Formats: sequence, structure tokens, C-alpha cells
Amino acid sequence: MRHRVWPVLAVYVLVGATAMSVDGQGISSRARKVHQRAIVVDTHIDVPASHARDVSYNVGERHSDGHVDLPRMKEGGLDAAFFSIYMSASVTGPEAVKRSLELIDWTRRQVARNSASASLATSVADIRRAHQQGKLAILMGMEGGHMIDDSLSALRAYSELGIRYLTLTHSRSTSWAGSSGEAEKNAGLTDFGKDVVRELNRLGVLVDLSHVSDQTFYDALAVTSAPVVLTHSSCRALGNHPRNVTDEMLGALAKNGGVIQITFVDSFISQELNDAEAAIRPERQARIAELQKQFPGDEGRVRDETRKISREYKSRLPKVSWEKIIEHIDHAVQVAGIDHVGLGSDFDGADMPEGMEDVTRLPKISAALLQKGYSEKDLEKILGENLLRVMAQVEKTGKDLRMAGDGK
Repeated sequence: MRHRVWPVLAVYVLVGATAMSVDGQGISSRARKVHQRAIVVDTHIDVPASHARDVSYNVGERHSDGHVDLPRMKEGGLDAAFFSIYMSASVTGPEAVKRSLELIDWTRRQVARNSASASLATSVADIRRAHQQGKLAILMGMEGGHMIDDSLSALRAYSELGIRYLTLTHSRSTSWAGSSGEAEKNAGLTDFGKDVVRELNRLGVLVDLSHVSDQTFYDALAVTSAPVVLTHSSCRALGNHPRNVTDEMLGALAKNGGVIQITFVDSFISQELNDAEAAIRPERQARIAELQKQFPGDEGRVRDETRKISREYKSRLPKVSWEKIIEHIDHAVQVAGIDHVGLGSDFDGADMPEGMEDVTRLPKISAALLQKGYSEKDLEKILGENLLRVMAQVEKTGKDLRMAGDGK
């Protein structure tokens, strides 16, 4: 019988070896399979703000710079991406509306230009349909309430154009909502700000609480009738940055049914880097202020020169490993629960940790979480299903409110 046993044992050895085999990035075949099977969603990518000024840019071509394009999305297994409609919070009023419409138009045209591989999505059904068709789903989120120009009519128009979340503030407070960028003030929502939240609920658009003050966070939770989302934030317990959220806030988010999409931004996920940046910030900001005086009104030139200065200072700072992302995901799961955590990289909008240089590195997160003991089902939730659940609930709430005739 011995000669019959050895072949069977050999099969088990080979199967085990195959299951545990890893590729050049150290990603197991099991992790690759789960990652490819799942619907992977990233709720914050700054492609429009980074590339819209380049008239020759095509997101459907592979690029050597930046973090994201369609070919690299495909390689990295990113199935659905929210492209951020963003501009500086210093741009307000009609000019902010004009520029936001231009960015929305640019995004829609980029998707239309690449319709063979991508489609514009505005719902969970659209995302799942694109996944079944082997296409990439591109959605739009608006990063900053300053772009609605204190107008619910503008908000409704943005919704009609496909905006599927509104970040209530960016780095500056609006007249109706406090920003984490002015954390010392900790302003909350005014009556109009509460109306904005209610209108987002009625429209079936996600309320995004990244960038808001702690008081605005709690005010929004008290008003909303649907789950909320933090599209690109991490955990303050591990990185004491005002853009991150406390454990108490994570608990409140879980009770609301919402989800925190962990950001990859190096200074948000590393306390060591955050401290080092704080030490050099006054000097760097003084140089940037001089740029703004030198090129008044030329936001594009100021942005480009600011990036050069930022790279210079970056070289003086400690390095951060991509594994810090895993620490923040794990902490958020421990505090808020497995149903309330997802991914919101901030690719193309901020500096990434070493090892997460672009979207092709996303499968490393799947491999690390599986190795840490997360189940395949848990991993699928983090990769996208949690966000899709929240989107579906927000869509249903909006439909119910509209059918009830709530709002105007």
C-alpha cells in the first residue's frame, strides 16, 4: 500500500505549496485570488485635480508619474474609484462653482473617451454591473462644501451630474460647517449646514465627514437619517492628526452604521512623521506664502511650485512603511467592527508610504490582512462590500424620502 500513499501525499504537498506560493511583491496566490474576486473600492483619488490642466492627458493610458490610471487600476485590482472633484478651499463663490463644473465635465469626458474599459457609475447597481462586464467603475465625489456656494440648488445640480458624496468641508471652515483644518475653533453645523445634510440624505448622496471638525462630525450624526462615510481618514489613536478620528468617533460611526475608509497618507498614519512635519511646518509655510505673493491668482503655478518645495522638505523627514496602513485598518476594526472599515487612499492627492507607490500595490493590503488572520469574507468587506452596503442604504433612504415628499 505504501506505493499508493506517496502519490496522495505528494498531491497534498503540491496543493499546499501552490496555495502558499508568493509572487515578486510577496503576495500569495490566495490573496491574489481573493483580491481579484472582490469588488475593490477606493473612495478618494485626486486624478482630476492633478491632471485636468493637461489637455493631452488620457487616464486610459499608462503613465510613469502619479499613482492612478486605468491600466494600473486594472493591474492593482481596483474595480471602483471615486475621482475627487477638488479645489483649494480658498476658491469660493461663483468661481468655485465654475471650476467644479469644469472638473466634473473633464472626468465625464475622460470616462467617455475610455468607454471600452471604464464606465461612469452613480449607484451600487452601476458598480456591480461594471464589475460583471469587466469594466472599471468611475464615480465622483466632491471634496469641500465651499463648492456649493451656500446653495442647495447647486447641490441638487451636482447630484444630477453624478456627484455621489459631498465632503462637508475641506481645510477651511465654510459659513455653515467647521473644518478640522481649524481644529482650535471646533465649530459645528449651522442651521443651513444641517439642511445640507438633510438634502444629501434626500438626494441619496453620501455625507462625507473627512476634513470636518469634531463638533461638525457629531452634529452631522445627530441630523442624518442615513449612514455616513469618512472617505479618507485614519485613526487618531495611532496618528494624532486632526484629520483622523478618535476611538469615540469610531464608536459613534459604528452606531450610525457608517464606514471609515482608511487613508494611506504617510503623515496621517505615522505619529513620528507627523511630529517631524510639525517641526518644519512654519518654515515650509513661510516659503509657500512667498510663492502666493509672487504668483497672485495663478493657482496652478503655486500648486506646482508648492509640490517642489514639499518634495524638498520631504527628503528631510523619516520614512514611513506601507504596513502602517494595516495597523490603522486593524485598529479601526477592533474599535468600530469589521462592518465599518474600508479603503480611501488619497492617491494622486498626497504622499504615500514606502511600498504603496501606486495603485498596483493594493494587493499587498489583501495579503497582509489574510496573513494577519482576517477571513476571506472579512477581507471582501474591507475591500469594498462595506462601502457598497452604506451606498445602498443611502440610496434607499433617498428614495424613501423623495417618495414621501420630504424636502424641496
